[in-house]
Amino acid sequence: FLPQVDSANAGRVLASDAAVFLKKSGLTDLVLGKIWDLADTDGKGILNKQEFFVALRLVACAQNGLDVSLNSLNLPVPPPRFTDTSSPLLLSGTTSNDLPWAVKPEDKAKYDAIFDSLNPVNGLLSGDKVKPVLLNSKLPVDILGRVWELSDIDRDGMLDRDEFAVAMFLVYCALEKEPVPMSLPAALVPPSKRKPLSVPGAMPLIPSSTSTKESHQSLPPVGILAAKTPLTQ
Repeated sequence: FLPQVDSANAGRVLASDAAVFLKKSGLTDLVLGKIWDLADTDGKGILNKQEFFVALRLVACAQNGLDVSLNSLNLPVPPPRFTDTSSPLLLSGTTSNDLPWAVKPEDKAKYDAIFDSLNPVNGLLSGDKVKPVLLNSKLPVDILGRVWELSDIDRDGMLDRDEFAVAMFLVYCALEKEPVPMSLPAALVPPSKRKPLSVPGAMPLIPSSTSTKESHQSLPPVGILAAKTPLTQ
């Protein structure tokens, strides 16, 4: 990775060069900012080789649903993934198309029943219809905001049947005290949303113009409660 961002071969990476490269990870600006702050230990806006490797390691942690913190550095994670086709990492490994969907058929049937009860229009639910179901979980608003961002895979402000299943899956995981990932794991991307030769975690999640505050306001703004059927996982 280093030669791609250290064009002058000076053994260090400038913030501007690193930002362009790290954005290819598909992580949000908020997460990338946190990664930079942790890696740029002296706050000079420049990373040396070791600090750059720390940043890459934190990217890998975030892509695999781990906390972005120095405590995660020693945890075993696959290498980070970037959408730059010149990266050798994209030429190896499994494509997300080969992974079985994490949402089990019996759970999908439950989620579909909730979806249908919310009166979808043309197979889609607006944010207004989904919001009360999310709020009914009593999860913190920032967690629900992330659930919405991760499940609205095509970024159209609506959830189709498969996207709604992803949202419900993430909500139930959070209720079981499992952390909601920063980026959607490849196994959670519905087969209907998988692109040919897509790379796990390489899909952009949140447009850079969307701030956390805005994404919470665009969060679905109702009263049908999700059936409290515990996951059979």
